[in-house]
Amino acid sequence: MRKLFPAKFRFLLAIIMLLSVVQKVQAQDDLLGLLGEDKPTKEFQRNAFKATRVINAHSMECLSRGVLDFRILHRFGLINQGAYEAYGLDQSTIRLGLDYGINDRLTVGIGRSSSKKEIDGFVKFRPIWQAKGGGWPFSVILISGIVKDGLKYLDHRELSSRMSYYHQVVIGRKFNEAFSLQFMPTVVHRNLVNTKADNNDIATIGVGTRLKLTNRLAITAEYFRHITDLPTGCTDPISIGIDLETGGHVFQLQFTNALGMNERAFLVGTDGKWNKGDIHFGFNISRVFTLSKPKKFRNKS
Repeated sequence: MRKLFPAKFRFLLAIIMLLSVVQKVQAQDDLLGLLGEDKPTKEFQRNAFKATRVINAHSMECLSRGVLDFRILHRFGLINQGAYEAYGLDQSTIRLGLDYGINDRLTVGIGRSSSKKEIDGFVKFRPIWQAKGGGWPFSVILISGIVKDGLKYLDHRELSSRMSYYHQVVIGRKFNEAFSLQFMPTVVHRNLVNTKADNNDIATIGVGTRLKLTNRLAITAEYFRHITDLPTGCTDPISIGIDLETGGHVFQLQFTNALGMNERAFLVGTDGKWNKGDIHFGFNISRVFTLSKPKKFRNKS
């Protein structure tokens, strides 16, 4: 297994420095409180993104306690295939997922994709939550996931050869009611690679954003830049979408060069190029169900 490009350590160092500065600001606020000045009531920020995914990637949102999110992700074929293939509508790839909020900071999920018949699962934890009134000015979310390739192979490859893993840190901020921005340093590990020239570990840095236009309409975008050598034949994934909220549903329409819908698939399996028209139209549908009555969340320091 080849070593990761050292640039990843610069991201970790930047995160540590940023947290140190914010901690000093918090300490100053606490000192003012001891001197007798009133501290404002802490209010946690919600709805930086309308769903737990920007488009393909995790957003800085977690599900509330007791909420089950049934997600249908659908990607059609390439638009540049022309009218004979109905501009990609004749082909389709799908992922079905179930995500559940154990509490307001911890979400778990599983999914099944038709591409490579992959099964994936993840754990998503929010140790730092952006809040007004003396709280953190941004959120930090830690995510770890696993993906299993389910295809039949002539070499009857072992289970370990089918496994991939990813680890991600999401650092985001809701600047106001209309605009949110997040950064996503991510590492994907594949136990088996296609050629000897490919890395088992792939490091990327992603950015995701949401611009709210109306109470029910928003524009979203995400982009991942690889900071280690790309796998053979792969490109950086770029996606642009529109979020539509309709009652209990969140309907996301998007255009993307990524066909895969889990982290292994779209981070190290994207081969489409926007400048050549290798673009897929797709949509995400999210339907949430409250399985248990949520407890009133206390805004504690």
